[in-house]
Amino acid sequence: MVACPTLETDRLVLRPFRDDDLADQFAMMDSPEVRAALRIPDGAGLPEAFNAMASVLGQWELRGTGHWALEEKDSGQFVGSAGLNRPERHNWPGVEVGWTLHPSQWGRGYATEAGAAAVRYGFEELGEERLFSCIVPDNHRSQAVARRLGFELIEERVISFFPDEPEAHGIWALDRNTADFSR
Repeated sequence: MVACPTLETDRLVLRPFRDDDLADQFAMMDSPEVRAALRIPDGAGLPEAFNAMASVLGQWELRGTGHWALEEKDSGQFVGSAGLNRPERHNWPGVEVGWTLHPSQWGRGYATEAGAAAVRYGFEELGEERLFSCIVPDNHRSQAVARRLGFELIEERVISFFPDEPEAHGIWALDRNTADFSR
């Protein structure tokens, strides 16, 4: 389909993952805060971090969706990932906008900035009419980002990919006709 494009925002470069991102990707995924928010199991290590990076690059090639590595423009520092996810999973609602940042980068507005770029890409380049974000109930930070981007909670349900999750995920949606592209 398409290789992962590189985009820029005011403060970030959204680019394809590179092999030299592995240590930073693992450090982010291994932080207790990210493990809890994404339900990453104990024992997940470098192989899982590598597989996550390879998976998103493959999704770009196969489906034209995937996550970008996020890099600060000024410093070149890896700060996380964000993008569009369309996995092959039963009862997934559709193209999802998602973001994960290293906790040391939280509170700087990077998730909202990268999420807005992903929303624009989803509507303008992919031609989607509706985008989704699937957020676990106790991930209040991601819920706040979703609200800032204009998403609204439309449903709560258990997603089959997370069978051990005791509570339903919030399914958030944003329609093209209500999206604010000025963000």
